[in-house]
Amino acid sequence: MTQNDITVLAAERPDFAAIAAWIPRGASVLDLGCGDGSLLRYLKKTRAVRGYGVEISDLDIVSCIANGVNVIQDDLESGLEDFEDGSFDFVILSQTLQATRYTEALIREMLRVGREGIVSFPNFGYWKNRLCVLRGNMPVSSELPYQWYDTPNVHLCTLHDFEMFCDRYQVAILDRRVMTGEREVNLLPNLLGSTAVYRFQRGV
Repeated sequence: MTQNDITVLAAERPDFAAIAAWIPRGASVLDLGCGDGSLLRYLKKTRAVRGYGVEISDLDIVSCIANGVNVIQDDLESGLEDFEDGSFDFVILSQTLQATRYTEALIREMLRVGREGIVSFPNFGYWKNRLCVLRGNMPVSSELPYQWYDTPNVHLCTLHDFEMFCDRYQVAILDRRVMTGEREVNLLPNLLGSTAVYRFQRGV
């Protein structure tokens, strides 16, 4: 991966840079729903991480292999029983949380396998999404690129929803970044931010 590739990826996926900022050099990482392996490639280049991706799609598995990414073909919904407790420093779920059916079980598995978890997801509370719903339509955007009839998303949520979930299930939020494009949003983030990135660990 060249420096130009890194720049292009950071522009296309600003959550990548936010995730990388929390990961120390040389950390071990498990990337769940890793797609074509772009995040792991990015983290290897920028943070020298060690780790694996988990993906179910045959086409994405082929892309991972072509990109030099260690990948395991598996269904996240069946759990992470192939991995021992504390196997990784970080377990990441990037832009996949909203497509999972058993959210509580998966978050618990992330925190069993990893010391910390990181998730990123589109914020359904973003003002443009609210406006679409007020107009009588489901939103379609760069963060939510699917039509209602072909979307893989089953659990869209807002920042407030996710934080209430963490409070209910004893997940301790360590840090949060909210963005619209590459711009970080601090004022009214649940209204003005299109993408959220959270870092968390097991609560007490």
